[in-house]
Amino acid sequence: MNPSLKQLKVALCVAIVWATILSVDGFAVSLQVKQSSDVVQAYHLCETFEHVLGETLDFDRAYEATFPKNKALRRAIAIAGGEFGGHDLASVDDELLINAYKRRMELFYLVLILAGPSAEEAPIFFPPEIKAMLQHPAPADPRHFRSFVSQLDQDVARFRAHIDRLVARYPAVADRNREFKAGLLAAKFQPPGDRKIEPIIGYYRSDVLRKDEPYYEVGSYTIIKEGGRMRIIGIRFITRLF
Repeated sequence: MNPSLKQLKVALCVAIVWATILSVDGFAVSLQVKQSSDVVQAYHLCETFEHVLGETLDFDRAYEATFPKNKALRRAIAIAGGEFGGHDLASVDDELLINAYKRRMELFYLVLILAGPSAEEAPIFFPPEIKAMLQHPAPADPRHFRSFVSQLDQDVARFRAHIDRLVARYPAVADRNREFKAGLLAAKFQPPGDRKIEPIIGYYRSDVLRKDEPYYEVGSYTIIKEGGRMRIIGIRFITRLF
């Protein structure tokens, strides 16, 4: 075969291969699903919550940055998420309920640092007095709710001090504490590129949302749109604490 013709055929084959590759890449890019701005904001909101929480494990700060501003909705979230629903809370002040929810959630996140201990670690991480503290029930009599919230404030401070002592004494607990915070600070939430995220209706907590109100689920977070901004209304947990 003529050398020039042979070189031309090789060049042509290379050109065809490259055209095919570029065509496939372009097709793959075209398949990337474009999510709505609400979905993008919802995923970013989850990052914001975990990043703010990861700084000092202050649930109050993370809550104020990412939860709704509407007082009635805050109250409903507190009753549902704080597991106070079994009691008559009609006469309990909104702020007391919301603060009780914040303290209980902060305690829960602090406990997660020590979650899933070994048989040897369990009595150190959760001695009887700490276990008892973590199981303080909400009062049946609403007149005692203010005292209950004050007790929760003390419980949070006491458990933080408990963790500080464990961190100072046990390198394994120091590692747990550091890794837990680092995991929150490094959290990344990206919408999927291969499917469209659509809002859901029929939230199971009908006292928080009407059945026809739309919401999104991102990981363990439930998110709605309030006043043009995405807001967290619920967090689900599935873990063994102690």
